[in-house]
Amino acid sequence: MSIRSPDHPYMVESFMSREPDKPQQLAAFLTSERVLFLECDSKAAALDALIDCLARTPQVTDAAAFREAILSRELLMSTGLGLGIGVPHTRLESITAMVVAVGWCRQPLLDYVGLDGGPVELILMIAASPNQHAEYLRLLASVTARLKNDEFRRAVLTAEDTAVAFRLLTC
Repeated sequence: MSIRSPDHPYMVESFMSREPDKPQQLAAFLTSERVLFLECDSKAAALDALIDCLARTPQVTDAAAFREAILSRELLMSTGLGLGIGVPHTRLESITAMVVAVGWCRQPLLDYVGLDGGPVELILMIAASPNQHAEYLRLLASVTARLKNDEFRRAVLTAEDTAVAFRLLTC
C-alpha cells in the first residue's frame, strides 16, 4: 500500500517551517543531485540506481568495492526497517567521507521487505569510512527517527519533485 495524501501541500509547508531536533544534519551529506525518483519495480534495480549514484561521487574511490559491500550487507540481512523505509549502508576504507543518496519509488518494492513485513518505498543509502563510526550512527538514528514520523514520511513520499523532497529531508 502506497502512502499518498491530499494534504500534501500543508504537510510540506508544516515540515519546512519547523525547527526539528537534528543531532546529525542530513544536509551535510546529501545534495539535491542525489535525491532520486526511482522508476523501478525491484529491490535490485533500486539498489543499483543508488549505488551508481554514490559511486560517481568523489567520496567513493572504489565503485566495485562499494557495490560489493552494499549487496553483501543486504544478503546478510535486509536493511528494510519497516514503515516503508530501507537504509542500505556500509563503511569502507575506500570511502573518504560520509555521503548519502535517497530514492523513492512510485510503487512499493514488493521484494524489498521491512521488519514489519511491509514493502519499502523510501531508500536512504549511506556510505561512510570506518573512522566515521560515531557520526554514521548519529546520522542513522537522526534520519530514521524523522522518517518514523508518519506525517513527515508521507510528505517526503508524496513530494511533487526531487527539489521538494530534498528541501524536506534537509530542512
